[in-house]
Amino acid sequence: MTFKAVIFDLDGTLLDTIDDIADAINLVLARRGFPTHDVDTYKRIVGAGIEDLIGRVLPEKHRDEDTITTCMMNAYAEYQKRRYVKTKPYEGIVELLDELVRRGIKIAVLSNKPHERAVRQIAQYFPKHSFVRVEGARPDRVLKPLPDVAHDILNDMNAQPSECLMVGDVEMDILTAINAGMYPVGVSWGFRTATELKAAGVKTIIDEPRELLGLFES
Repeated sequence: MTFKAVIFDLDGTLLDTIDDIADAINLVLARRGFPTHDVDTYKRIVGAGIEDLIGRVLPEKHRDEDTITTCMMNAYAEYQKRRYVKTKPYEGIVELLDELVRRGIKIAVLSNKPHERAVRQIAQYFPKHSFVRVEGARPDRVLKPLPDVAHDILNDMNAQPSECLMVGDVEMDILTAINAGMYPVGVSWGFRTATELKAAGVKTIIDEPRELLGLFES
């Protein structure tokens, strides 16, 4: 199998963002007198977008549309203040991107994070890397695991689905790869366990970023 492109997830795959996400949402919850949650809880439930996440962390009796919307807006505001406090690229990611670019492998990002935030974080943490496209969630675009946006990215990369790896850390990423016809790669350093990734249908799990290069050498 010959691969010539990679689509990466963002949170939990390229960037370790979970502490800043947890801090922002917990502050919003605490201000309303709601219970807060530890980082491990957030790791288990992120991946399907901010609205889904807020709905999961709110007390069951307070998951009405108005409360979810208000808390989501407040969480956005708090996250804006602290999105660079604890967030950082995972060890070895910058070096992996360097090598992929050196080899002429096309790279892109597909995230369920709001689009503008995804674009800004890529510009902040990976300014020297030429991503063909960075896509986050938009009101008029379907989210992962539907394959529509992935197929748009593949067109921009001039790559067939079978020529592209989809690298992510949660079930949503693996299902996106499968639905789009790409090769699903899971990372063990993100927000889900190897067992959960295998159950979703992952074909390869890597424990260090540099291990991804082995898929271009086979």
